[in-house]
Amino acid sequence: MKTLVITGASQGIGYATAALFAENGYRVINLSRKEMPLDGHMHCSLSVDLMDKAALQHAQKTLAKLLSDSSNNQVHLVHNSAIFDGGTALNTTEELWTRSFWLNVTIPALLNQAIHPQQIPGSSIIYVGSTLSEKAIAGAAPYVASKHALAGLMKSTCQDLVGTGIHTALVCPGFTDTEMLRSQIQSKDQLDAIKAMSTMNRLIEPAEMAELIYFAAHNPVINGAVLHGHLGQIEK
Repeated sequence: MKTLVITGASQGIGYATAALFAENGYRVINLSRKEMPLDGHMHCSLSVDLMDKAALQHAQKTLAKLLSDSSNNQVHLVHNSAIFDGGTALNTTEELWTRSFWLNVTIPALLNQAIHPQQIPGSSIIYVGSTLSEKAIAGAAPYVASKHALAGLMKSTCQDLVGTGIHTALVCPGFTDTEMLRSQIQSKDQLDAIKAMSTMNRLIEPAEMAELIYFAAHNPVINGAVLHGHLGQIEK
């Protein structure tokens, strides 16, 4: 049975992606602090705080056991979990720099090492970035820098996978209607301003991003590519 391993599938883009893969016959294995609300005996959610090194090591061992029966099937890995820490390039603390890079960059690299031995040709490693993987805004230096680093990790992954038949890509969502975004919106005027930042004057639906991630996972022609899903973001 084909398998999806994904981080952060308890809500938002991660959940929509897990649901889409499940609808297409995939077993889904999720790693997150919260349970994945996806029914089905073949799906499982590993409760793990990815910031905890000991918990991560335990999860890696559990994953190896769960994937031991996947030697003749594709395993798609989607790095969806991320943390947004604010702060400028001039005042961000060492703790915030370390936390941002650990979850947004190091965790994906370590999970690659744990899961790649179980992947056969036709499998994929898909990173979920941001529009800030290639540009910047003020006051978000840890997030911007780590998402730029994630783009570099994806490109390095592409080169290091030469000859394996496994491909990779970075999918970069724009403003998506998730619980995380809604929690940061203080008023209707602020919501309208965010919508007006795209040429379509609306938020992206999580299911739309899930479709793009699914496409990337199944189309090796985009190997090494950065794919933006932002409804035509208006540049200012």
